[in-house]
Amino acid sequence: MAKKRPQTKAERPQLSDAEVPVVGAREPCPCGSGRRYKACHGRAAAHAVTELVQRPFEGLPGECDWVALRELVPAATAELTLKDGLPEGVPSVTLATVLPMAWPALRRDDGSVLLGLQNDTASGDLSRDLADILQRALRTDPGTPVQGRRAPAGGPRLQDLLDPEAPFEPVVHSGFEFWVPDAENATPEVTASLERANAAAIPTAKLTGVDAAYWCRTPEKNHLRWVMPHPEEQLLDALARLHAAGRSGLGEGTRLVGSFRAHGLTVPVWDLPSGVTAEDVEKPAAEFAERLAAALAAGEPLTADERRARGGLTNRQVTLS
Repeated sequence: MAKKRPQTKAERPQLSDAEVPVVGAREPCPCGSGRRYKACHGRAAAHAVTELVQRPFEGLPGECDWVALRELVPAATAELTLKDGLPEGVPSVTLATVLPMAWPALRRDDGSVLLGLQNDTASGDLSRDLADILQRALRTDPGTPVQGRRAPAGGPRLQDLLDPEAPFEPVVHSGFEFWVPDAENATPEVTASLERANAAAIPTAKLTGVDAAYWCRTPEKNHLRWVMPHPEEQLLDALARLHAAGRSGLGEGTRLVGSFRAHGLTVPVWDLPSGVTAEDVEKPAAEFAERLAAALAAGEPLTADERRARGGLTNRQVTLS
């Protein structure tokens, strides 16, 4: 029998770590090592997936409003400005709280991009996931939604793509009509999704006199939820000082009831009487901001009453993310 000639393997081009694409965990690693992806370059990707970034919006203009739009506000939009300008054929990029059918992003027929904020993401870094979705939306064909996926490890974050000098100015809407410029020609699926979303939306308004404070109306009572940038421990001390002194309210019948913790920031919450509107709370909120600034500057230890007030606030704190 003739001897078999030894087989020679063609050398594969070497890929840098950044060039290795994301594939299924059990598939061969694209780097050509012969090992499965999960045992090769997938290790770094898996670590990126599980490592939680506590403040994904840190460094972006309007960090507190980003948190509010992600966790608190049903219907809102904000225009986004890219560092390198808009690609050809993309007239605008708009952040939206929610999109039809919970799409992560949508490239409209006119080429504009809508980026959804309130979506499940695959990794522990929300900023990286959103940046990956945004980049794919900029490249996709007009009239096409963008589906979610696991963002490549080491990919850019929103902080790398957005202009840090551009203002972030959310616009709160009463409903989700911003989804469809021409509602009469919307598909039945989008129309049904719009009707469901509008029916579930809680009426919400952004205060104009202070930053990142949002009023909302519920059947039982109204609320003010105020995303604050101060370090959590310092803020809780300041709130406790005001609460113990009877100065933590926003007017008659209002009450500071606790706080949320969301994306590394603290969100104090007030109960308001059902008749108190967003306009009614504008002046009290501005006055509270002045009291809070003085309490934040106080350096003396908390008194016994203030420690009890702090304990009560801490016990009523709920972590959203």
